[in-house]
Amino acid sequence: MQLALFRWLGVAILVLPILIKRFSNIIAAIKSNFIILSILSILGIATFNTLLYVGLNYTTATNALLINSFIPVLILVFSYFILKIKVNIKQLIGILLSTCGVIFIVVKGEITHLSQIQFNHGDFWIISSSVTWALYTVLVKFKPKSLNDFEFFTTIVYMGLFWLVLVYSFMGYSPSSDIILYQKYYYFFIYVAVFPSVLSYYFWHQGIRRIGANRAGQFAHLMPLFGATLAYIFLGERLHSYHIMGAILIAIGIYLSLFSKPKQRSA
Repeated sequence: MQLALFRWLGVAILVLPILIKRFSNIIAAIKSNFIILSILSILGIATFNTLLYVGLNYTTATNALLINSFIPVLILVFSYFILKIKVNIKQLIGILLSTCGVIFIVVKGEITHLSQIQFNHGDFWIISSSVTWALYTVLVKFKPKSLNDFEFFTTIVYMGLFWLVLVYSFMGYSPSSDIILYQKYYYFFIYVAVFPSVLSYYFWHQGIRRIGANRAGQFAHLMPLFGATLAYIFLGERLHSYHIMGAILIAIGIYLSLFSKPKQRSA
């Protein structure tokens, strides 16, 4: 809870100039689109990361990666029912291949390892976070057209931060004592505010706008591959053949998904 609050508080400070400059436009958009902006701020800002952080306290990174590998599938399901977007066979094959690629990396090329994985209550928090993110990704389609990407992000950051502060206070945390925590690990909070928050959310929204939620969601399968590569560069860990095999499956799956053309279902 502390991590989530400090993360988005840092983002709120970074986007404050946008709020000040475009305040009247943002307020007008909130008044006209309060419900959808509230839903998006609760899903994308207040809930997703918080549920993920809670879950990782009780489950393993392997379990979390396996569960998160189904986010593209959840996006397809929500897109079908909410946006009325049909899924063609090429896209289904692409999703299946890239999901297999993720699983192949996570189990280190030994499929028998799947039988050794144990699930616990922390996995339900991870599942909840995955559902939350998939639903957010699809519902972004309904964001107010009067807000550009930066204005929209600024709006949901401040609205989401409002809900985070309420929960933070309800749980009995003390800002006066937590500020010491921030001072000790300020560099970490700056990192999560800039890179996994401002930059990643901006790029994600750009991807959704340009290629749609269905195909953008497919790129979530690159996370374990990027993780293995970064571990090789910064932690001195080795790259193995299962990384290469998993990367090939993920690449083929994303390629098939990118060049598929899902059709709108008539109402």
